[in-house]
Amino acid sequence: MELPKLSPRVVLRAPNARITNLTLFVALALAFATGTGAVATGSPHGRWVVVAHGVAAIAVVLLIPWKHRVLRAGLRRARWSRWLSLLLAVLAVTTVLFGLGYATGTVRSVAGVPGMWLHIAVALALVPLALWHIGARRARPYRTDLSRRNLLRTGALGAAAAGLYAASAGVVALAGLPGDRRRFTGSYASGSFDPAAMPTTIWLDDTVPDIDSDRWRLTIVDSAGRYELTLPKLAAFDTHLRATLDCTSGWYAHQDWTGVPVSALLRDVGNARSLLVHSATGYSIRLPVDDLDRLLLATGVGGAPLAPGHGFPLRLVAPGRRGFWWVKWVDRIEAQATPWWWQPPFPLT
Repeated sequence: MELPKLSPRVVLRAPNARITNLTLFVALALAFATGTGAVATGSPHGRWVVVAHGVAAIAVVLLIPWKHRVLRAGLRRARWSRWLSLLLAVLAVTTVLFGLGYATGTVRSVAGVPGMWLHIAVALALVPLALWHIGARRARPYRTDLSRRNLLRTGALGAAAAGLYAASAGVVALAGLPGDRRRFTGSYASGSFDPAAMPTTIWLDDTVPDIDSDRWRLTIVDSAGRYELTLPKLAAFDTHLRATLDCTSGWYAHQDWTGVPVSALLRDVGNARSLLVHSATGYSIRLPVDDLDRLLLATGVGGAPLAPGHGFPLRLVAPGRRGFWWVKWVDRIEAQATPWWWQPPFPLT
């Protein structure tokens, strides 16, 4: 039996409110999930996550006309919750605008606050409202939603979003906008091979600690027990490593680091599955023990000792990982049996 033909006009016609809400929810969920992945990825192998985030964001933009019809009808009803729905819509548009502004380089910062931080902050503020909306405006999926018309409509939406994403990259390049010079993570160059010009970004509520290098010690805990090292002993190592620090606030810098390989300090990892790297501020991160041979504890950068803002007396260099893995002011390393993934996706403090 031959299926009836569907004209492009029928396929692209705005669906009902329930289908619109479901489609927008899926697009927002994909944008949030890939955005989280984009913040975490520091290796070229994760480039696809960044591309998927851009495509999902454009899909959200393409859905605005459909959602506008639904929102306009909802605002006519005298319900207090309509203002929450309107706020949700405003936040969704705002986070997309901040993202596009930062991606093109037209809005790198607002009042000194990096545009990437604003993009992430508004997206996080959107989450509780989105969850409320899902509960208050339940749009239950049905088997009939997988009709040929809906599948073609979704396919057309995805193809249009992917095409516009590719085209936008070309437009940014032709226009000579700063966004054309970003790294694959979306970060902009800042202070490469010039440590003094490299930003001293600190994760959330940390501050630069006042450390007395004469009294400071690095504690090492492995299967052989616990021992301590002074800064002069660590500074005696002279291993060099060129690595890229790519911060989640939207900048990156290539630097030549000097220090001691973490593998040279651990005598026996035994059955350890992770390395806990602890900072004097209380900040810590857990890395896979398989990363051991790639990690460096830096005492210097660019041929000079670390500055306090860059982690003096000791910071972790973790090639291929984003900046929040590069623990500053390291005072303890422990080989532990706990899996590396037994921690929040991103540090909470």
